Amino acid sequence: MSWFLVNLLNGLSYGMVLFLIAAGMSIVMGAMGITNLAHGVLYMVGAYAGWTVAVHLGGGFWLGVLAGGLAAGLVGLVIERGFLRFLYKQANEQVLLTFGFVYIISNLCLWIWGGWPRMSFTADLLRGTFNLFDRTYPTARLAMIIIGVVVAAVLWWVQEKTRVGAMVRAGMDDKEMSMALGINLERVFAIMFFGASFVAGMAGVFGAQMLGVHPTMGLEILLLALIVIIVGGVGSVTGALLGGVLIGLIDAFGRALVPELAMFTMYLAMVIVLTIRPQGLLGRKN
Repeated sequence: MSWFLVNLLNGLSYGMVLFLIAAGMSIVMGAMGITNLAHGVLYMVGAYAGWTVAVHLGGGFWLGVLAGGLAAGLVGLVIERGFLRFLYKQANEQVLLTFGFVYIISNLCLWIWGGWPRMSFTADLLRGTFNLFDRTYPTARLAMIIIGVVVAAVLWWVQEKTRVGAMVRAGMDDKEMSMALGINLERVFAIMFFGASFVAGMAGVFGAQMLGVHPTMGLEILLLALIVIIVGGVGSVTGALLGGVLIGLIDAFGRALVPELAMFTMYLAMVIVLTIRPQGLLGRKN
């Protein structure tokens, strides 16, 4: 029983990190039609900025979370306002541009922070373990599950119950008609892109509790985020949550049951979903 619960919690905590990085990218793809491959390095910017404030400057973990989110949000806003707003409906150009930013930002982080990895860090409140039957379990991982659920609820509320969310959904359904009705979609999309980047930066700091901070983390997390989006469906907070949790659980139990195949289990899940439901489990048909 304890073995099952440990792997269940491992999968859920890892899945929440994947959800946080994938949610913003999924909404941007669905609402703005932008494939932002630089989203992974925004996660890395948040992790490094959070580490700098929390550990190097001694500001504490929660101030590091805020700093990571703001740093990633501002970088994302510069990318969107300076470049991507001129490339709407130009998928090939978007991919090439944002993939170029992957290398630019990765090398800037390497120049600023160096090539050695940073150790994982967390809040004093989240340090230590608690008893789980006959085992101990890290408090930080349990907190990650709770944080993920709270962020998912807030993002769902913003998308489904607020005026900004209604304008975003209208832009997803018919951009031209929304603009004809007087909705300033350019401003809405800028706010949304900043918000998506902000969440990615926060995810970098939260993910650092388990995964640490290192120069290649941007590309690694990007691939995982794409898997989550493919499984859950584009443009949906609930789809990103479902995809993140499923991939997290598949990875955790795959490592426990078939460690020699652990690297392939999540890709197998992606292939199965693409075969059965190409738009993702909660994605909308075009």
